[in-house]
Amino acid sequence: MKARGYQLPQRVERYLAALSKIYARDGNRELQELIVNAQTRVHEEWTTDNWNGGTFGHALFLMLPEALFLHVVEQKPDLQERLREDLNKLHNEQDEFFAEVFLELEDIEDKEWRQNSGLLLTSSRVVSPEAAKRIWADDQFRLFLSHKTEVKKETAVLKQQLRVFGISCFVAHEDIHPTKEWQNEIENALATMDGFVALMTKTFHESFWTDQEVGFALARNVPLIAVKFEQDPYGFIGKFQALSSNWDSAAEEIARLLLHQERMLGAYIQALTKCRNFDEGNRLGSLLKAIKALSEQQADEIITAYNNNGELRGSFAFNGTKPKLYGPGLLDLVNRFSKRTFIHGEHLVIEQAKKKRA
Repeated sequence: MKARGYQLPQRVERYLAALSKIYARDGNRELQELIVNAQTRVHEEWTTDNWNGGTFGHALFLMLPEALFLHVVEQKPDLQERLREDLNKLHNEQDEFFAEVFLELEDIEDKEWRQNSGLLLTSSRVVSPEAAKRIWADDQFRLFLSHKTEVKKETAVLKQQLRVFGISCFVAHEDIHPTKEWQNEIENALATMDGFVALMTKTFHESFWTDQEVGFALARNVPLIAVKFEQDPYGFIGKFQALSSNWDSAAEEIARLLLHQERMLGAYIQALTKCRNFDEGNRLGSLLKAIKALSEQQADEIITAYNNNGELRGSFAFNGTKPKLYGPGLLDLVNRFSKRTFIHGEHLVIEQAKKKRA
């Protein structure tokens, strides 16, 4: 039996450093990024074979920062196997090898994850599914629009404009059913919203109710946008950078800011399936440049929505046929974030490129 005091675990950093240089040479940035940012832990004797003096397999755990781990989680099995094979090619330690490589989430205590989700109710208030369904549209991002009565017409128009992007808005003066007690319904909306927008018109701060709504949003820690029309953000809301806008451009700018939220991105992809004409397609396509990441599943979903909707395929912002005016289109986006390569096929349908034969 081999005495304890294995060489491979002691030299793991040296082999990772060498592997990083190989990946850099080969242009394999994704794998290099994993090992450069990982904290390492080795479990010795993960496997053993006592035949002919013994062979010992160790397990290497690579602890990744949350953002990096979530980016690769769907490809974990393939990445782990590739790293294991590449590390075992480097060393010459007799009777030792890496039996497994595991990609794990970095062990950092996150006490605020419930609050940061934006879904935690800060009181014992429970909103029934029936009430939520009455207030919000299915499969859309739930956005509370806080406003003064003087701009209720403009706010109602903004609500309709945001719906195109997959955003369901609550506007108190428009959405409260006459038979429902109005304060109770507002609190239901505040307790179930995904995000909050304060429409900062000149007299916004003069309303007791708008300040109460802002306070509720801050307590729930949902994404908050202060749109500066005439009034600068004040008090606690003053810590947020204001979005200077006008009523014509506010919908697109609000949607763009929200698009980094996972729930909003999902709602946006669903909205693509409901695009009704080329004009809507171009408005939806104006947000493509605001997308900062796509999983492989999201890439498939957005391609399917595009391929199945002729109005999207015909809109310049999605098909990329007028890049100087509307941008490079969806094909450019999915090729930037996917490990696969896509091309335009017949009728501008997006399809995966076939691998060339060796």
